Amino acid sequence: MIKIISSMFLAFAFCIGLVGCDKANNQSITQDNQLIRVGTSPGPYSELFLQAIKPILEKQGYTIKTIEFVNLRQADVALDYGDVDINVDQHTAYYQDFNRNSGSDLIGITKIPTVPAGLYTGKKTALSQVTSGDTVAIPLDPSNAARAYMLLQKAGWITLKNGIDPTKISARDVVENKYGINIIEMDSATIPRALPDLEYAVITGSIVYAAKIDAKKALLREDILEPLILVATVKQTNQNTPWAKAVVAAYHSAAFKQYMKEHNSDNYWFIPEELK
Repeated sequence: MIKIISSMFLAFAFCIGLVGCDKANNQSITQDNQLIRVGTSPGPYSELFLQAIKPILEKQGYTIKTIEFVNLRQADVALDYGDVDINVDQHTAYYQDFNRNSGSDLIGITKIPTVPAGLYTGKKTALSQVTSGDTVAIPLDPSNAARAYMLLQKAGWITLKNGIDPTKISARDVVENKYGINIIEMDSATIPRALPDLEYAVITGSIVYAAKIDAKKALLREDILEPLILVATVKQTNQNTPWAKAVVAAYHSAAFKQYMKEHNSDNYWFIPEELK
């Protein structure tokens, strides 16, 4: 009986060891093989990486493998586990919120160009047409909802409490609703489809891109705060790896700066100072 138990324990320990090895292999494969696994999500940021950053890295001998995810949270879970090495579809406030809720250690390694959120029309066609009872949709997730409330204040429609963290603003921080608008929080991806039933909506850049909305039609664009600038994101243990440093260097390279000059004539992108 003791021999049976001992055998079972050894087998269990062996299996645990294999799982640990698999995860370790997942986390070390990039460094060993110059393979960078990018978790992509629908939106302009993954596309910008593939069009402008990937060629720079490939010239240095890196191989870029893309793994597609339906949404950013799925991409972050995969990043946390080690199934992918990097994603480029979130801002600091988003990954910090993910870290708090999941006990993860994701970290941004460089700022990247960002598409501002905008206030778009539904049934109404101008900011001046706002009236009591108008329905305004904003993103549901906390960090992007905070951006939306800031934008509604910029429009002059609401007043927010003084001295609050701009990345954590919620409905309870609205102290005045000047026009009596009806603010509803919705999943970001569903907002474009709901526009015919809304008077206005705040839509983030990635959703504007995915829904093929003309960004130039925004009635008002946000002033992007530091925590809301997009960042290339990795696990903390990978931030100083050669491949991570290569990604940072690529975003800061003359070749990338030239690419942005040629592809940002309509100021679609907000470009951080260090990338200009």
